[in-house]
This record gives sequence, structure tokens and C-alpha cells, in this order.
Amino acid sequence: MKRSEKILKFLEKRYGDELEVSHLRGRNIYELLVSTILSQRTRDENTAKACKQLFAVANTPEEIIKLPMKKLQKLIRVSGPYKQKAKRIKQVSKIILEKYNGKFPRDREALMEMPGIGFKTSAIVLMYGFDIPIIAVDTHVNRIPKRMGLVDKKAKIEEVREKLESMFPKNKWYLINYSLVNFGKEICKPINPQCDKFPCPFISFCRAYKTKDFKV
Repeated sequence: MKRSEKILKFLEKRYGDELEVSHLRGRNIYELLVSTILSQRTRDENTAKACKQLFAVANTPEEIIKLPMKKLQKLIRVSGPYKQKAKRIKQVSKIILEKYNGKFPRDREALMEMPGIGFKTSAIVLMYGFDIPIIAVDTHVNRIPKRMGLVDKKAKIEEVREKLESMFPKNKWYLINYSLVNFGKEICKPINPQCDKFPCPFISFCRAYKTKDFKV
């Protein structure tokens, strides 16, 4: 069995039933966009707390524009570099309203022209917001293929995405994306990966496991 087949078979069995109830799927696109900006350089639990506090007060571009900057900063303070993130959220909200009349472009290049929106954020909006097939490479999706040896340790974000998309059928990209994120949170963790404890089904070909070098 090829590596790609083995990976897909395991991920589908473990996470396939969760896809339809994914908290990202079918989510309000604006909230999805803002939450992804808030997730940059912070932990998941901090992102969740910042989102909850912010969206309870404002969850549309119009409401964010009206929100005083100091109040916005206070609501998202837990997310890390909150001043920079607040500025970006304000800028993006203004662009959406003024340039796109409150609607979101379905074009990746157009999304990436906005402040704070890069490869990951644009892909997340397309995949989870518009259901357009693309693999969004976050910290987990970037780390795992490198540990496994599917891509070079020095591969850039777009190189990782292109490799994964070439390995798996397009109709499985959502599964791969969602599953690798969760696999990275519970098993192939950044620190103290649960290789033997789980045990991981990929140790037979995992480069990191064989070399005991888990740094990425």
C-alpha cells in the first residue's frame, strides 16, 4: 500500500465522521476570516476566547467599523499582538465594505491583497467558507508532512500545499485538511508527539520517528 493510501485510509477512518459537524464548515465567512486573523501567532484556546468576546459584541464589517479601536483591542487582547490584529481587522472590514460592497471575493489573489491575509488565511476562507477545494496549510498541516518525510523540512507553505494536493484526490482535500489539523493536535504534537503511546500508524515510514529528530 502506498504511503498516500495508508495516510488517507487512517485519517478517513478516524476523522471522517466528524467532517459534517466541523465547527468551521458552513460558518459565517466574515467570522471565519476574522478568527483566522486572530489565530495568527497564538494558541487555539486564546483564539477561541478572543472570538467569543469579539463576536458577542460585533460580528459584521459594519459593526467592526463602528467599534472604537480601544474597545476592539481590549476584546481581542488575549490573542497576542492585539494592536496589530485590531488594525488589520479594521482595514479588512473597510475593504470588504468599500471595495466589494460587503461581499467576499472568491478569488485567492484578491483575498491576499488584503492586510493580514496570506496563504493560510485565504485558503481557509476558500475551503471552509466557499467550499472551494484547496488545502490550507496551518502549523499542523505544515509540520506533519515534514516529519513524515513527504516534503523537505525546508519546504515553504505553498510547496507543502502543492505536494499534498498532488498526493490526494481533490474530493479528499477537505478531509486531509481537517484531519491533519486534528492529528497534529492530539497525536503528532509540536512537543512530545505521541508516536509510541498512541501508537502512530505511520511510524514505519516516518522520517522524524526513525531519526528521532522532531524539530521542524
